[in-house]
Amino acid sequence: MEKMDVELTAPQREALKEIWRRTPEPGDWARTGDLASALGVSPATATAMVKRMMSQDLVMHVPYKGVALSQEGRKLAAAVVRRHRVVERFLSDLLGYSWDEADKLAPCFEHDLPQQVEERLFEALGRPSTCPHGFPIPGEGEEGVPQLSQLYDLDKGETAVVALSSSVSQAMVAFLAEMGLVPGAQVEVISKQPFGGPLMVRVEGVERTLGERAGRQVRVRMLAPGPQRLPGAVLAHV
Repeated sequence: MEKMDVELTAPQREALKEIWRRTPEPGDWARTGDLASALGVSPATATAMVKRMMSQDLVMHVPYKGVALSQEGRKLAAAVVRRHRVVERFLSDLLGYSWDEADKLAPCFEHDLPQQVEERLFEALGRPSTCPHGFPIPGEGEEGVPQLSQLYDLDKGETAVVALSSSVSQAMVAFLAEMGLVPGAQVEVISKQPFGGPLMVRVEGVERTLGERAGRQVRVRMLAPGPQRLPGAVLAHV
């Protein structure tokens, strides 16, 4: 995994993470306006940050097209994301924080974490393959964003494991939790009405009905069609 030798500020690291999430494949572009909104900064601040990273050869920027990671920037962004997800697992597995709490707390100290401490944490945690949300922890040969489907796009009979993004609103998180749609839960599509109609699913054996908006907020890792289960439904070993 790429070592984080380039000197970056905490906001720049957050920006790299956000660009990485929004550009799944090399050649993808993220809009600077969306980047500013996600980071909670003004468009001018986001643009200045992008220009700074351009001077470090980490990103490319084209007016009206957006910002993209360079090859070096993508490697560095993957390392930043890896650290965030390792820290999330530490907060969740060893300190008992919920998956959404871990996501919000991780940036408080991940940026100042020495590389050797990150590596020791990773080993102490048993070398997990995913963060608490179910998203893969980047490692050797895993520099891109994993392609995870939206629950609403699944067809009848398809089965998947929930990997819920923390970017949804707290109200939506609470609603989905009530439906049992939490990271690691197995879900099977029973039926889907056409033209944006409701989706009926079976979540851990219980039938639930979701609208399209909620169904598109849930990212899932696909399993083969039919009634299959992961051993112990432990996402960390997927």
